Amino acid sequence: MKAMNRRKLIPVSAVLAVASLVATAIPAHAAEVGVTSSEIKLGMTLPMTGTASLGYNKIPGAAKAYFDYLNANGGVNGRKITLIVKDDQYVPTQAVTKTNELILKDKVMALLAPLGTANVKAVASSVNPAKRGVPVLFVNTGFSGFADVKKYPTTYSILPSYIMEAKIMGKYIAENLAGKKVGLLYQDDDFGTDALAGFKAAGTNFTVKVPYASGSQSAATAAGWITKFKAADVDVVILFGVTSASLYMLATAAALKYAPQWMIDSVGGDSTTLKLAGVPAGVLYNAIGFSPVPATTDLTDEYVKLFSDIYAKAVPGSAFDLNVLLGMNSAFMTAQALKAAGTNPTRKSLMAVLNTKGATLFNSALSPVGYTGTSHVGLTGEWVGKYSPTGDLLPIGGIYTTYTTDSGAGAVVKSTYKRPAMPAKGLTN
Repeated sequence: MKAMNRRKLIPVSAVLAVASLVATAIPAHAAEVGVTSSEIKLGMTLPMTGTASLGYNKIPGAAKAYFDYLNANGGVNGRKITLIVKDDQYVPTQAVTKTNELILKDKVMALLAPLGTANVKAVASSVNPAKRGVPVLFVNTGFSGFADVKKYPTTYSILPSYIMEAKIMGKYIAENLAGKKVGLLYQDDDFGTDALAGFKAAGTNFTVKVPYASGSQSAATAAGWITKFKAADVDVVILFGVTSASLYMLATAAALKYAPQWMIDSVGGDSTTLKLAGVPAGVLYNAIGFSPVPATTDLTDEYVKLFSDIYAKAVPGSAFDLNVLLGMNSAFMTAQALKAAGTNPTRKSLMAVLNTKGATLFNSALSPVGYTGTSHVGLTGEWVGKYSPTGDLLPIGGIYTTYTTDSGAGAVVKSTYKRPAMPAKGLTN
């Protein structure tokens, strides 16, 4: 009887041994949507065309440039990153449609850097990535609400909130432009609502406030804005809107020879984009600007230098600007998070990394990220600069002075943050 049992066990043992050899010969891969043994798929929606596309349509190419560089150097744990891009024209209904395509048809693992407050809110409501467990990484909007983990549990901010930026602007005005009549141009939606809240927290008073509806910006509407600012006899005009709004305002002001002290938000103040679109450098000269990342012309900065070199090889002839730097920075952070998410990353493990280690990821910004298990606050500060005679935003006095704050009643203070040195060759694999 025992001999018969042994004879029966022999073939079973042999089968198990063969199965073990076969299993070790097959590359392991995660049982996760958008992840195979050789690839990780990510999706992005933003305006490649339309009124808000100016400058922002360079973000996908910037992210792809870094991913291609990464893929050529081994990828993430042996996997290459593929980025699928959809044009939403800055229209919320289009953002919903295109995001559904990315999740249901293209089956991406995560969404990366979608642009626009209204679009991200529409997607959160109609597509509901949170319910589906889909990470929405590094959204290209400073709307403070996206840091709310309870309401947007899978969404991660990266830009300083518009409230933070307005508070920093308010501090600069109080310390350097006290007694001046100040006017405000702002986008009349959640973008502008955040700005108004920040200025209120800073105690900034306006002689006149001029709202504009998203998509309404044009040379004709800009002329109307200028008429209102002239009538109020303001000394300082703050532009708090998208790049195309800044473009029409500054170009029209140049034509009408209207020259107040300009103060331009980081979202609409990329000098490279504005100059290429026709704004004279002389109009930008001496305007006050803000940015969370180093000046894009500062090739002494190791992050700017490496990213600009990578981008120049990937997209020859295309100018390296703020949108490119931010796009590459988001790709750079994404690669690190995916690496830390394990050899077989999942959506859950990716978000666990951001919740526990997100604040320690390398990135080019000059202020820290605020990620914790209970907050998805992005960058927490910006530096203040002035536009040079050539129209480039540079730190005042050649020294980056960065201010940090929060989206509440916290004070605006000078930052003591020291950014970690970039890892060798900008790779973490």
